[in-house]
Amino acid sequence: MSVRIFPTPQDAENAFYESLERCDLEQMMAVWAEDDEIMCVHPAGPRIAGQEQVRDSWRRIFASGQRLRVQIAQQVALSGMMVAVHSVHEVITVVGEKRARPPVVATNVYLRTAAGWRMVVHHASPAPGPAPEPPEDPPKILH
Repeated sequence: MSVRIFPTPQDAENAFYESLERCDLEQMMAVWAEDDEIMCVHPAGPRIAGQEQVRDSWRRIFASGQRLRVQIAQQVALSGMMVAVHSVHEVITVVGEKRARPPVVATNVYLRTAAGWRMVVHHASPAPGPAPEPPEDPPKILH
């Protein structure tokens, strides 16, 4: 069982991206729920289900030797008592590469468990283009 407790979905999300940047498989799997129903889709990849397959997919990614830097943009978070859904744009750069990578749109789903919040779904897809700029707040008009 995971020893780390994430008191909020955002804490779990922060740990997820930190483990991705550090290529830390144990920290990555500590974010995930200990359930065979977890699912992961890497950009342009197939659906992966279950602890063993999800762990193996991250192990292969981390073994590639690429060090990633991930910036999260335009997070939209929907939260309930037991489930939270975060939609984000991931701006990923590979350390040492000069070319820009296309953005990735990701949906992260977290479940509240007895051991705190845990990821149950990570679905990442290539974005069709650059992340749109967030709209500026319209001026407030009092009548």
